[in-house]
Amino acid sequence: MYNTQANGPIYDNRGFQHEVQRPAPYSSQHNYPFLPQTTPSHDVGNPQIINTHSTTTPGAAHYPQQKKGTRKCHWKTGLCICLCVVVALAVIGILLWYFLYYQCLLGISCGAGGKCLSHSQWCDGVQDCSNGEDESQCFRLRGTSSILESYSANNQAWMPVCADNWDDNYGKTVCQQIGYSREDYVAYSQISPGSTASNGYMKLKPGGYPGLLLQSQLTHSLQCSARVVTLQCVECGRSSAGPSSRIVGGTEAVNGAWPWQVSLQINSKHVCGGSIISPYWILSAAHCFQRYSRPSLWGVSYGGVRLSQIPFSTTVERIINHEKYDSQTSDNDIALLKVREPLTFSTTVRPVCLPNAGMHFSAGSQAWITGWGALRSSGSTPDILNQAQVTIYSRETCNADQVLDGQVTQTMFCAGKLEGGVDTCQGDSGGPLVVKAGGVWWLAGDTSWGIGCALSNKPGVYGNVTYFIDWIYKQMQNN
Repeated sequence: MYNTQANGPIYDNRGFQHEVQRPAPYSSQHNYPFLPQTTPSHDVGNPQIINTHSTTTPGAAHYPQQKKGTRKCHWKTGLCICLCVVVALAVIGILLWYFLYYQCLLGISCGAGGKCLSHSQWCDGVQDCSNGEDESQCFRLRGTSSILESYSANNQAWMPVCADNWDDNYGKTVCQQIGYSREDYVAYSQISPGSTASNGYMKLKPGGYPGLLLQSQLTHSLQCSARVVTLQCVECGRSSAGPSSRIVGGTEAVNGAWPWQVSLQINSKHVCGGSIISPYWILSAAHCFQRYSRPSLWGVSYGGVRLSQIPFSTTVERIINHEKYDSQTSDNDIALLKVREPLTFSTTVRPVCLPNAGMHFSAGSQAWITGWGALRSSGSTPDILNQAQVTIYSRETCNADQVLDGQVTQTMFCAGKLEGGVDTCQGDSGGPLVVKAGGVWWLAGDTSWGIGCALSNKPGVYGNVTYFIDWIYKQMQNN
């Protein structure tokens, strides 16, 4: 955490220095607009079959040997035409298989080059993909109220779940399908659907039970006698002590203000920050684990603000870096760590909330950054956790020539103070940028990179957690 101007624009916020697509629960609601991946179009011409014919010389009918030769020529011509037709049909068949099945242009693929399914086969309660991918992300939470939505295969749309006949057993089942543990479940409640029910509801069928794939028990309905379901899958985003008033530079945090902040350490020395998102999972930045990638090297310390007296620690079982992380551009700079033993929550240990669909951390939003990073570029690190308030900027502002010159991609956003003086720095990498909305704190970003520390017109850059929400839940489900 930095609160004094540094000299020289250098990259140094790097932590440890040594198809039509499947239904996407969150990606259409990303913090910043992005262009979806598209499949290149191909112009495939129809193979032309050239029909040849022979002419006979007048008078040839008087010469039997010429007739015999003509019959032989016609037989060869017919065979040639048949072969051409067979080859053409084979080529057309291969092209149709490649573009309609392998590339799955008219359906949705079970992963790259996997089985091609029709749209109606996704989220229908039947596992058609070998890994169950078609039924893995069929529920999502929307907005700060966490309204439960289910994907309707028939309508190809997200719809709120009606609370008729709903109970906590159904809530636990849905939270487990999203990626949380049944033991983390808090409660469900009911709320007015507002505009989310413009296309109707997903409603429990009579005589159902909370089975493994709950979407098989939901059906589309235009009516709902109750209100809609809101879910709290984990107790998150609440702190026992609020941050100090508006600040200019970093200040020391008090115990319990940021209970999700952790210190990721090697040989008991702080290297990077991270955020608790569930009892088993820590979210951080992929660049922290490029040189030291073995989970056994890393420890997680948490539950306090003073590194020298931090009360709890645990070991790491698994490190999952985003498979498309690019060390040159810092694209997709996000990672998940799974700890060996679940964390016990308290007033000083608690997860931050992952953002829901429909949430927008727009330009001008005020956010808070925390960490044990250097207090100046290449300077010393503090023993006490520091905090600072920053402003989120639009991508247009971030990518201006005089600011970050086009380096902020759709997987990132920038935040800080354009006048300088407030920023993350070395050692803050992977730590949280949080925004308060609806009475709780939401994890909007993870500290990724910067040019110098706290220089004017050089705000810090953060991984866009909203962009990665599908990826996060997928890892939690599969690991």
